Amino acid sequence: MKLKYLLFGVALIGLTSFSDDNLDIKYTTTSKITNTVFQASDGEKLIAKSDCIGCHKLDKKLIGPSYLEIAKKYPQTDKNVAYLTGKIIKGGSGVWGAIPMSAHASLKKDDAKSMAIYILSLKK
Repeated sequence: MKLKYLLFGVALIGLTSFSDDNLDIKYTTTSKITNTVFQASDGEKLIAKSDCIGCHKLDKKLIGPSYLEIAKKYPQTDKNVAYLTGKIIKGGSGVWGAIPMSAHASLKKDDAKSMAIYILSLKK
């Protein structure tokens, strides 16, 4: 019985060591059509690690608007980047409905700016 568990463990380790996953390139994807590599922006990575995903999605309204709705409403200008950076840090309410967005006061201004630039870059 112990031999079976030992062989199972060795087989499992062997199979997982041959996987195609490259853990160092966590946010990189490759297009199979053109073989082009797309690297996620700093803003996208920060959003993925934050609590933003609890209220916002890329293309669907949850509690707050989708990132695409925000990008559609605000053109990518320095004024709008500064405005959204402030909204991310200070929070706010009334623009998209009655439910307020919580403040993220511990977030660095440069990080919030990267997030705002990423969101506004989604406009099609």
